[in-house]
Amino acid sequence: MAVVMHDAATEALAQAAGILIDWEDADGVARRVSPESLRAVLSGLGLPCASVSQCRESLAQAQMAAAETCRVVDAGAAVEGLSGHARLHLEDGGARDLDLDAAPVVDVTGYHTLEHDGGTLDLIVTPASGVTPAAERRYWGLAVQLYSLAGAGGFGDMAALADFAAQAANAGADALMLSPVHALFTADPSRYSPYSPSSRRFLNGWYAPTRTPLAADGRALIDWPEAVAAKMAALRQDFAAMGGSDDFAAYVAGADDGLRQHAMFEALYAHFHAQGGARGWQDWPEAYRRPDSPQVAEFARDHGEEVRFHLFLQWRAEAGLAQAANAAADMAIGLVGDIAVGIDKGGSHAWSRGDELMLGIGIGAPPDAFQAAGQNWGITSFSPLALRARSYRPFIDLLRSAMAHAGGIRIDHALGLRRLWVVPDGASPLEGAYLAQPEDDLLRLIALESRRHDAIVIGEDLGVVPPGLRDRLTERGILGMRVLPFERDRSGAFIPPGRWDAAAVAMTSTHDLPPIAGWWRGTDIDWRERLGAAGDRAAEREAREVDRASMWAATGSVDPQPTADDSAAAANAAIDMVAETPAALAIIPVEDLLALEEAPNLPGTVDEHPNWRRRLPDPADAIFARPDVGARIKRLNDERPR
Repeated sequence: MAVVMHDAATEALAQAAGILIDWEDADGVARRVSPESLRAVLSGLGLPCASVSQCRESLAQAQMAAAETCRVVDAGAAVEGLSGHARLHLEDGGARDLDLDAAPVVDVTGYHTLEHDGGTLDLIVTPASGVTPAAERRYWGLAVQLYSLAGAGGFGDMAALADFAAQAANAGADALMLSPVHALFTADPSRYSPYSPSSRRFLNGWYAPTRTPLAADGRALIDWPEAVAAKMAALRQDFAAMGGSDDFAAYVAGADDGLRQHAMFEALYAHFHAQGGARGWQDWPEAYRRPDSPQVAEFARDHGEEVRFHLFLQWRAEAGLAQAANAAADMAIGLVGDIAVGIDKGGSHAWSRGDELMLGIGIGAPPDAFQAAGQNWGITSFSPLALRARSYRPFIDLLRSAMAHAGGIRIDHALGLRRLWVVPDGASPLEGAYLAQPEDDLLRLIALESRRHDAIVIGEDLGVVPPGLRDRLTERGILGMRVLPFERDRSGAFIPPGRWDAAAVAMTSTHDLPPIAGWWRGTDIDWRERLGAAGDRAAEREAREVDRASMWAATGSVDPQPTADDSAAAANAAIDMVAETPAALAIIPVEDLLALEEAPNLPGTVDEHPNWRRRLPDPADAIFARPDVGARIKRLNDERPR
């Protein structure tokens, strides 16, 4: 009986916390999370549940955290569920008296405050949808891994981005989609994955442009430790020359607490990493694990110039990003930033504002046909309970930072707007569960900030998409992603371009897929063979031959199908297909524009494949001067009219 009561109390707590006890896997098979896994997930969320009494205490805690202090509503919706007289304080300083018994309608979008008989409520009123590309014509753009650009030193930076953006704009591009530019761990160049950031609110200091000359590096792959060391040495020379300027002094004077804490973290991380290789604040001495400790304040006094140096990096990176945005100003859309789905638990955000996050939890994916053991990506994200308790301020700050110099953003793993697969620390992904997110509120906030920044929003809606989510994204003006290798019917045949989704971005490939030329030739199969991955390579090559014929048939071309070695012709055909779809925006990764065969990233590998290390073969001016690139761009420009 005690076990039954404990299990029942655990399930009640799990439901209150938003854990989906019952779910369907990728094959549509009904699954149920075991009580043991529920307890592990709840504990990871900071809700102890080792006994019935603990479950009750945690339930009260969860209910208190979920108490309504903020409401997010559509403009024109009635304010319901409250009574009596209220005073609505509008964001612009105005005010209105409301009779809550009459369910008043608020039609002014913005961040308002409602004072009523029961207390104070943050009332966020949002538009029906965000900004979408104008309908008079089709748009096209490029996607680029910023580090891959040819620039001063060993990898691309904001100056190289500005150069590439100017060249792309001159060629007629409407948008330039970037890999994430989030802050990593400046003192640790071994941590260069753009999707495992220390903070998503601040910028990668490595990308700050430098005035100190750096030798070009012509190697095909980036040596991150060597390249970062050279870049940091150059930026320290810049700091010595520019750190006393009035412009930088004004930047420092205007820095908010979040920026100052980030700079402090960077200085502390460099200090402790140099001493013993600490990889996160959890490895630091206890006294330094809180930003408000006396020891941290003392460190700031003793290492003031080092903290200022990291503020300098942010200043230079922000200025460089603004210059890149200005270079893209002639584009209809401009730069499109990328928001990674999560952050490293040992990083800046977790150190300074860990109470906003799920620090006992990793996020990933449940088991499926590709990953039988499931996935734990080694990162975490916002706690839904914490977001509600803080009136969504952390999420709003993230959107604003991403849109600050952009004409659009891409939201990585947009499926996480509805639910995230969460895995307790130390557990297998098989022991995880789906955690529901405040989907309606998040979508409304995205629409509001999209309108305020005049920025389009793209949601990466690939994988096992929950029923109805794509429709919800479309309703809010969020463009989905339709990627050529995945656009097939139930038989597996490729779908002709005329039947693609119009309310989406059409793409030839992504950073996690082989470029079309590599797919056509079978470079991805060669990699799996080289790495000894499970599977039958001969069967894969036979299936690829069938897929090549299917893709060629979908193009509608009357020309003979190119051979497997004619990968450039396949890249041409893929660009033609994407340009011919009814999608609002076509995005071509620069690897496909160049008909390259190697992918930026091979999921499931770390060191076995040179992830996030490949350079583009030429500088921007040489890339856009190539005849084959010019021919592909002409195809894109010719398909603009509707």
